[in-house]
Amino acid sequence: MLISRRKRKEIKDINIYLYNKPLEQVTTLKYLGIIIDSKFKFSQHISHAAEKCIKLIHSLSKSAKVTWGLKHEAQRTIYKGAILPVLLYGAPVWTEAMKYSYNRLKYIRVQGLTNIRMVKAFRTTSSEALCIVTGMTPIIIETEEAVKQYNIRKRKGSQTQLIDREVELKNWTHPADVVKIREDNGYKEQTIQIYTDGNKNEHGVGSGVAIFVGMELQAQLKFKLYNKCSNNQTEQLAIAKALEVIDAIDIAENSPRTIGTLLAAVSLSTR
Repeated sequence: MLISRRKRKEIKDINIYLYNKPLEQVTTLKYLGIIIDSKFKFSQHISHAAEKCIKLIHSLSKSAKVTWGLKHEAQRTIYKGAILPVLLYGAPVWTEAMKYSYNRLKYIRVQGLTNIRMVKAFRTTSSEALCIVTGMTPIIIETEEAVKQYNIRKRKGSQTQLIDREVELKNWTHPADVVKIREDNGYKEQTIQIYTDGNKNEHGVGSGVAIFVGMELQAQLKFKLYNKCSNNQTEQLAIAKALEVIDAIDIAENSPRTIGTLLAAVSLSTR
């Protein structure tokens, strides 16, 4: 196989003989389970893995009907134990091919077929909605995580305890137990006043912060976010950036360091 990304105009056929027998020239070959093409695009490997998993899914669909057959947990186990390893095999080698949408769609289709049979949904249901209902991580994110874990193991050697691992939902810490917020609407004298706001409309997504000490404007911040960010994310970014700035705000030594914040029509006071 002649490996080159150059668009050669000359004849690409090369006659090579071994023991007086001509070697067949090919455009793809399989090495250690990975299909390598002459331009290192790995599109055929992704297609081969996707088709292999689709055949397995269709053979299992006979036992996963709407009213009887394999249950959700059983299909989830089959997906993680049989289908996902096939899709992710050799991911660090061909991960660059996933930057092309036509390759990503092949894997998204495989996961979509599995999710549809898990929840008995319609074929027109979006892949994002199916992942939310089934609780499955999108296959593109799974691929990125597999590559990151490989790179960490390669750098750290045996120190694999630093890798984040999946935790079942029942073991997640409840958000209310992570951060304690105390509202004090009765304290009216704030040395520092913070105003935050975020908005998303047809013109774009952004957030802003204004910090006053007394009646004087001490800091003004503006941020532009990606168009797919939500309105909640704009509000959270404004609050986070305001908290980073207030530590550097200078006030009189004899003044209490009290802060009043106005967050989207909700006023909070802290000391």
